[in-house]
This record gives sequence, C-alpha cells and structure tokens, in this order.
Amino acid sequence: MALSERIIVDPEILAGKPVIRGTRLAAEFILELLATGQSEQDVLEEYPGLTREDILACLAYASYLAHEYKAYPIPA
Repeated sequence: MALSERIIVDPEILAGKPVIRGTRLAAEFILELLATGQSEQDVLEEYPGLTREDILACLAYASYLAHEYKAYPIPA
C-alpha cells in the first residue's frame, strides 16, 4: 500500500497535520511514542485501531522527510 493511502493531510483533521487515515492520530505522535522507547507492540495495544502497516507508514513518512530536508554544516 502506498504511503499516501495510509498517511493523509486534511485541513479539517488536526489543522492539516499528517494523520493516519481513519484516525485523528498524527504521524508525529506515533513517531514520538516510538522515539520515547515504546515498542511497536505497546503502541498497537494502546491504540487497537492501528495496524503494523500504519506504524511502518509513519516511519516511511519520517524517512521521506529526512531525505527531503537538506541541511549542510557551514564550515568554520
């Protein structure tokens, strides 16, 4: 399934933040949970409407953003 089928942007949902389709859970929120050490299984148990594919889509979204952002150190 394509990333755009799992992560959507709708101005009517969470002020247009990217969310997991069919939820009001922002992709950034799921990423924060994982970044703080919660396991995939913990997240799935806490939010039973989510699937492993939803979590993987959030990670793919973060990867996409990291590739798009270009920041290069300025030599001293």
